[in-house]
Parts: sequence; C-alpha cells; structure tokens
Amino acid sequence: MKISATVPKIRVVLVDDSEVVRMGLRALLSADRSIEIVGESGSVADGVVTCERTKPDVVLLDIRLPDGTGFDACRSILQRSPATRVLILTSVADGTLVDDAIRAGAHGYLLKEIDGRALVQAIHDIAAGKSILDPAVTARVMEFMKSGGAVADVLATLSPQERRVLAQIAEGCTNKEVAAKLNLSEKTVKNYLSTVFDKLHVSRRAEAAVIYAQQKK
Repeated sequence: MKISATVPKIRVVLVDDSEVVRMGLRALLSADRSIEIVGESGSVADGVVTCERTKPDVVLLDIRLPDGTGFDACRSILQRSPATRVLILTSVADGTLVDDAIRAGAHGYLLKEIDGRALVQAIHDIAAGKSILDPAVTARVMEFMKSGGAVADVLATLSPQERRVLAQIAEGCTNKEVAAKLNLSEKTVKNYLSTVFDKLHVSRRAEAAVIYAQQKK
C-alpha cells in the first residue's frame, strides 16, 4: 500500500501472550509503510501501561492473556486512552465472545487465520472509524436474512427509538453509554434491546449490529 510522506502512519500496539505471534505480526505489519509498531506486550497489565504510554491509534488484542482477558484489557485501555481503537485478534470463533468484545468496547473482532493483506486493510478501516465483526457471526446473520427477508423489511418492524438504540449498539456502545446519549435510563435501554432482539430474531448484540450494518451498505 502506497503512502504519502505527509500522511501520518497508523500507530499500532500488539498485545498477545505468544512471543512468536507478536514477532510474526511485527514482521508482517512493519513491511507496510503506512503502519508503525509503537509497542508490544504479553499481558493485560503491561498492555494497559504500554497503551497509556504510547497512545496508539489501534491495538491488536488477543483474548487469552496470562493475567486476565483481552476484554479486561480493552476496558482499561479505552478508559485511559479513549481515542484508541481496539481490534480483537484471536483464534477463537465464538458468537458469545464477539458479544463480550462489543460490550467491552472493542471496535473489531477478527480471527488470526486472516491473511496479511486483509489484516492491513482491517487496521486501516478500524483506524478510520469503521467497525469489523467476525465473519462467522456475519455469515450466521446473513443466513437468517436469506430465510427471513430483506434487511429493510426486517428493520422496518423497529420503532424510531428502537432503531436509535440499535444504531448506538452497532457503534459498540454499552447500555450505560446508550442511556447517556439518548437521555434514557439503563433499564429502559435494556428493555428496548430485548424488544429489538425479539423482532430481529437474534439473541446477541453482535448479531443485531450486523443486521444494522448491512442496512447501511
């Protein structure tokens, strides 16, 4: 990928308990002139400190770490560096974990089997403000929509307020954040989400977010 000398590089921190994985990611990403690796760590505690010190644009974060989970790290990193974007990079394809990632504030969830070019593009997309979800979750929701009708038809069953709540969830907001943005109580947001899930025939935030994202394409 070509990059002008005047365009700032995307500053990335790697957090993974495997030194081999970190070495591989560093070698892969350092070969791209648009990306700069500004730090790496193998634990939650060190990852949080590294991100607080370097203020990266994007963090590549594994779920399984020796002193906690990537979700713990995600919450702490975003609390200290809210402008940082978090991309979960894991070997585990599980809808529940995608859900946990969204609740923790992560902006993306990808599997380590992704090829190098796609990973570089994902980093650019995350840095640009986009959200990326595990393809396995997307495939599941797409299968539902094939049997249940077009996205517009599915979302047409939502009220304007339910759509506003769903839009915030699709951006990765927690119930508390949605409540603050829409001037609602957390209990009201939870009730809205329950209704949205029923209408969309899904059980997880990630699945609902995929349906909303497809509508915007």
